Amino acid sequence: MSMPARRFARAAAAVLVILWASLGSGDANVSSRVRRPVRVSSLRAPRRLHVQQAMVRARRRGYATDRVLVRFRPEVDDAYAEGLLRSYGFPAVRRLSGIGIYSVRTAPRVTVAETLALLRRNPDIALARPDYRVRLAEIPNDPYFLNYQYALRNNGGILDISPDNRPQMTAGADIKATAAWDVAKGDADTIIAILDTGVDMTHPDLVGKIVSTGRDFANDDNDATDDVWHGTHVAGVAAANTNNGVGIAGVAWNCRILPVKVTDATGEGFYSWIIEGIRWAADNGADVINLSLGGDADDPFLKEACQYAHDKGVVIVASAGNDGLQRVLFPAAYDDYVLAAAASDYNDDIADFSNFGPEIDVAAPGVLVLGPVPQFYADAAFGPGAPPYVFASGTSSAAPHVSGMAALIRSAKPDLSVDDLMKVIRYTADDVNRAELPGRDDHAGYGRINMARALVPTILR
Repeated sequence: MSMPARRFARAAAAVLVILWASLGSGDANVSSRVRRPVRVSSLRAPRRLHVQQAMVRARRRGYATDRVLVRFRPEVDDAYAEGLLRSYGFPAVRRLSGIGIYSVRTAPRVTVAETLALLRRNPDIALARPDYRVRLAEIPNDPYFLNYQYALRNNGGILDISPDNRPQMTAGADIKATAAWDVAKGDADTIIAILDTGVDMTHPDLVGKIVSTGRDFANDDNDATDDVWHGTHVAGVAAANTNNGVGIAGVAWNCRILPVKVTDATGEGFYSWIIEGIRWAADNGADVINLSLGGDADDPFLKEACQYAHDKGVVIVASAGNDGLQRVLFPAAYDDYVLAAAASDYNDDIADFSNFGPEIDVAAPGVLVLGPVPQFYADAAFGPGAPPYVFASGTSSAAPHVSGMAALIRSAKPDLSVDDLMKVIRYTADDVNRAELPGRDDHAGYGRINMARALVPTILR
């Protein structure tokens, strides 16, 4: 990667992280820092678009400080298990739906470490763990497609975001979407579950694409409306309404979205919410699950949830993380069950912020990716009437490109096993960093995804 490209990639890393830099404090004295609105110089898209910068949050403890997760041995029945937990005097005991894991509220003035030590001494308990946090890392006529969505078709030239943000692009540094769309645009019966901050179901680029109001595990209700912005952006990249004369094009034209909210209004979530969300999505028709979030801790309960969905034939895609470190976040690091997505840019360079490691499967565009956001967010951040779209950077934006591609393959080849579908995505990728690291490597995996190679039939002569 050239030094100018590296400098810009480092700057772009500050634009947007997986949810936040650490999914930490929601204190009132911590606020987002956003760039002033700028006008995009485009006749095709005369309205203003904006670059979303990171919300800066103070780092907090990496797990919930008021509860733990508990599993009993197989021979222990549910009634006895719940009674035993209540005999300890815990203020609240809740069984996670259909999983056999209990969420236990710690007693007042008793730490998580003390609670775990107490529970682990009981021979009926197989496993007691903290509840870890996660952090948020055919040519359509959509007006922003030609000038701004380099990820789908990159003709080179300047990505003209603002007067002081005009990076040079390399022609062909894209996922070859237009050639693939001539073959497959997806099926409405193919469902992409977005496990995130929720989805704005009234956004003009998402109306009609939502399967149901979904499930909100943060607030324990059946309304997965986005109260942040992140999940709406991710959903739009994967499967926005396309060729509708509005906004952007989604990767999977005709596939639909199942919203699953697994963070609260601060953008903060826990493994228990993710675990329930994965299983709920798998049980409610998801063909693909997108997780543009992750945590630092390896956890057997989270891994089992991924295995559960995988064994039901669901393709899971997760973002690798935005720390620029040799550490792939979980659940992306569960190699047998999840495709881990790194972030590339408009020159097919791997972004400096993209985490790396042997678990990386593929890369996809994740630098300055345009996507929808709720109107309330655009109004608050950029002024009343601002277009509800922002550019965002992070492996969060890379993952939904992979998820959209997985949905198109599932639509075109419904009999393909989940393992074979994952292999198609891996083995058809372009080895974009082969000059420095030929073959599979820990930064790009098998390479930047190539939709055309995966979907367009090859004619042997």
